[in-house]
Amino acid sequence: MRNGSLDKYLFEQPKRILSWEQRFKIIKGVASGLVYLHEEWEQTVIHRDVKAGNVLLDNQMNGRLGDFGLAKLYEHGSNPSTTRVVGTLGYLAPELTRTGKPTTSSDVYAFGALVLEVVCGRRPIEVKALPEELVLVEWVWERWRVGNVLAVVDRRLGGVFDEVEALLVVKVGLLCSAEAPEERPSMRQVVRYLER
Repeated sequence: MRNGSLDKYLFEQPKRILSWEQRFKIIKGVASGLVYLHEEWEQTVIHRDVKAGNVLLDNQMNGRLGDFGLAKLYEHGSNPSTTRVVGTLGYLAPELTRTGKPTTSSDVYAFGALVLEVVCGRRPIEVKALPEELVLVEWVWERWRVGNVLAVVDRRLGGVFDEVEALLVVKVGLLCSAEAPEERPSMRQVVRYLER
């Protein structure tokens, strides 16, 4: 992919800052890709490593999910049998450490972390942050609780973003990052939310 991976545009010293419109389009593109993997292909594909480094950007800055090295295939409706936990810290669903079984819901959790990462311009675990800002999902939840959720939007945007879309995307990110897997939406529901 001509523009490389998404993480290069979010962290360190990016060559250019993604606009809000580009970020929103990338999120929707990855969501659509996950719907296809989870529901529309002949088997269920669980990616197991959804993260900014595995989102590739084409010429028009469309987001495409890549790196299927950890992916697992299952028959639709079957129960995953693997018990080896793989993935990247900060994107791993809480239940994976207990069960070791990846599910479409654990991909949804990772997608939620990705969404918040794209909105905030921060990694899911920011080792240089203050203790209360260390874990991105927890920090955003706290901003939500105190009624200051738009303060999490990447400051490098200079305040130039659609507030209604940003609020929607943060809500989707938090919903996908719910502790309990049964509280997370399916990726098809996520796409519906993003399409309003």
